[in-house]
Amino acid sequence: MHTFLKAPFTRRTWAEAGYAILTFPLAMFGFAAIFLFAVFGVALTVTLVGLPILALAVMGARAWGGVHRGLARAMLGVETPPLRTFRPKRGPLGLLGSSLGNAEGWRAIAYHVLKFPLSVLTLLVTGTFWCYGLVMLAYPLLLVVFDPHTTDAHGVDRRSGIQINELYFDTWPLALLVSLSAIPILLIAPWAVRGVVHLDRLLIPALLGPTKSAQRVADLEETRAIAVDDSAATLRRIERDLHDGAQARLVALAMNLSMAKEKLDTEDTERPMDVDRARTLVDSALGNAREAIVELRDLARGIHPPVLDQGLDAALATLAACSAVPVQVHTDIDVRPPATIETIAYFCAAELLTNVAHHSGASAATVDVRVRDGRLRMTVTDNGSGGANASKGSGLTGLVERVRTVDGTLRIVSPPGGPTEVTVELPAGG
Repeated sequence: MHTFLKAPFTRRTWAEAGYAILTFPLAMFGFAAIFLFAVFGVALTVTLVGLPILALAVMGARAWGGVHRGLARAMLGVETPPLRTFRPKRGPLGLLGSSLGNAEGWRAIAYHVLKFPLSVLTLLVTGTFWCYGLVMLAYPLLLVVFDPHTTDAHGVDRRSGIQINELYFDTWPLALLVSLSAIPILLIAPWAVRGVVHLDRLLIPALLGPTKSAQRVADLEETRAIAVDDSAATLRRIERDLHDGAQARLVALAMNLSMAKEKLDTEDTERPMDVDRARTLVDSALGNAREAIVELRDLARGIHPPVLDQGLDAALATLAACSAVPVQVHTDIDVRPPATIETIAYFCAAELLTNVAHHSGASAATVDVRVRDGRLRMTVTDNGSGGANASKGSGLTGLVERVRTVDGTLRIVSPPGGPTEVTVELPAGG
């Protein structure tokens, strides 16, 4: 009830009313332009002029659809994926063929054809409810300002602007009754307008967005770029770790062994061999060798954890055992997924459990992994403070991009105060 009563005063209500008014002339212009281009194009098809006119109509509809998309995004919050850049084939005939075969353009034509009657309906609903309601609300004031007069059937002068059969609203009680009757109309107006505008909310993504095949291609191009960037970043990290870590340790090892060898090879009787110094150098070399081995082992584990060779369930159990927060692991994996999927699932679980330990303030977490119908579904939950959001540029953003490279999805449910539930779905083959 509270939402119903405050609806006339919300920004969304006035944005939808403004959208209904602004889109009417845009829809009328688009429909008229497409109608004229289509008529002339079809009529002149027998000549060389008709096809270019039709091509211009298709591309013009596509471009004009961008105006509607922008207005819907600004006023209604309707987010539509951008269309792919139009890349025509070479030559005049290639340009003509690409334009006439542009699916987004033809779908935009369908939108403009449907949009015109829809905009008329939207404008009528908006005008009827809002204008009629506001006029009725201000009826007592209008009686004072305009002082309307009319004559009834008996020749009596009536000071009334509204007449229902023989009833004239020419007294103050009746005028106030008219004003009060406007209140339910104004309360219903936002919902009536929202209902017809909702039809446009459905049409815009369906007809002005990219086709499924084009969106699929765009998604594949984006995920390929993400995969390439991720591979390049991994290679740079490996090179940096080798250069700054293991390589430096091995260089120090070689230098210490060389210096120790010089000490052991000395034959100067006046300067007896410094055994203590040689032992110190050998100990230092041994320490560098051990640290280099540890760093190389960590580097190899970061590329592909050896524990994954035993299966994802064993790898997750190892992660849980090393977690700073108590973690329960439940797995139900009938068919083992491909190695790539296991690796992505493992690193997702590792990142999520790290976030639980460092940011959530949780005292317990659960990892549940199931493979059903060719899909791996992993759910990580914790009883922490919540508020996790992948749009803030955290490690969750990287996880979203990583799972997208294999057509996976990552969903986050993390209300303030918790709990947090992150679900990762990956194709598991089969």
